[in-house]
Amino acid sequence: MAKTPAKKSAPKKASVSEDLSRANRERPAEPVPYKATKEELLKFYRDMLLIRRFEEKAGQLYGLGLIGGFCHLYIGQEAVAIGLQSALTPGKDSVITGYRDHGHMLAYGIDPNVIMAELTGRAAGISRGKGGSMHMFSTDHKFYGGHGIVGAQVSLGAGLAFGHKYSGDGGVCLAYFGDGASNQGQVYESFNMAELWKLPIIFVIENNQYAMGTSVNRASSEDQLYRRGESFRIPGIQVDGMDVLAVRGAAEVALEWVRGGNGPVLLEMKTYRYRGHSMSDPAKYRSRDEVQSVRDNSDPIEGCKVYLAEMGVGEDELKALEKEIRTIVNESADFAESSPEPELNELYTDVLVEQY
Repeated sequence: MAKTPAKKSAPKKASVSEDLSRANRERPAEPVPYKATKEELLKFYRDMLLIRRFEEKAGQLYGLGLIGGFCHLYIGQEAVAIGLQSALTPGKDSVITGYRDHGHMLAYGIDPNVIMAELTGRAAGISRGKGGSMHMFSTDHKFYGGHGIVGAQVSLGAGLAFGHKYSGDGGVCLAYFGDGASNQGQVYESFNMAELWKLPIIFVIENNQYAMGTSVNRASSEDQLYRRGESFRIPGIQVDGMDVLAVRGAAEVALEWVRGGNGPVLLEMKTYRYRGHSMSDPAKYRSRDEVQSVRDNSDPIEGCKVYLAEMGVGEDELKALEKEIRTIVNESADFAESSPEPELNELYTDVLVEQY
């Protein structure tokens, strides 16, 4: 007589307590806008203005043919780099980013002269003229690129964070990537490893809304990108990336979490770029009215001006800063144009770690 097949048990459902345990996982405190002193706010304004004017000058030099290859400008996103990197400890904390990298270098206090010289492919450049716009690098400043492979810097950033933890130097890695790169598989492999090993890393999604040219809600089924780390138990925070005080406030919270040995955190910076993806992009996928509306209502530098006015900073002081910044930027362009190109034998250096 045939046996009656054993009745299959229904899949076990998560209990209410299990659901609550997930919902009640420990996470960082909700950030609040940073309470900057007048001197700090003036520094934020000056540093954002330096990025803006430097990038405008780079755009001019590209148009004149003095910068070759690709050139991805950071105009509009200045509050992200300044708000975050002003909270880091130079020489201790490391930074890595993609190919929209000039602003991050300036935010870490690297000399505008050597950045502009690199953009123009000169021997005085920070990568001796061989990296150009997309591949800048400075081990002295713990700035590790500048990477042209979309999303690759996230895995490298996890490696930098592992180095901090292994050596016990107390450093944190800040790893930037964009909304387009957030769909890369290697990003999630890095998330998994970073949380398993509780690596000291802050993953920063610079969500400028369009990746190369497709809006984030057309390209991503989950367009609330701060949630992307949830399945790896990485807490996420969404931040107004056009407000330098909101960004700095989020940086304070993220750094406290990571330095406390809690593992990684994910910050989604809602920001916007005014120019196309690169200098060769006419940006026809969005209207002029949209761009102008952001400029009029959310510009990070103009917003900082409002905060400064509330602190009693007058137009004369801001005009003096504008003059100072324009002088620095013009001098960087002059330095770059007057610097020699690399010698031909530079083609054979820095290919391997050792010379053979």
